[in-house]
Amino acid sequence: MNRVKYLREEKNMLQEDLAKVLEVTQKTISNYENETRDIPTEVLKKLSDFFDVSIDYILGKTDIRNQKQENDINEELLKVGFDIKNYNPPTDKQKEQIKALLEVILKDNKKEDTDND
Repeated sequence: MNRVKYLREEKNMLQEDLAKVLEVTQKTISNYENETRDIPTEVLKKLSDFFDVSIDYILGKTDIRNQKQENDINEELLKVGFDIKNYNPPTDKQKEQIKALLEVILKDNKKEDTDND
């Protein structure tokens, strides 16, 4: 699937909505998504800022959405002795397991509502 379409749908936006953000027509968005028209550099910059992803991600050159965020995560992992270079990325199943574990931890650590006194 085209990344522009994927990102747009991820935000539950219509082509018309994205067209307004980018100040282009709905037909232009359709052309970008169908890859019948190249995306100009200025529009790529706007898309990158709006969706908080790298231009390389939009163009499909990488699966890393945001290199800065990836670098920040890697730095944090290095602090606990984990070097991402020595490991394969987690599978989709492992990502779901990690998410579930984090949800349990966050639920357990949630502060009690003290306004009910």
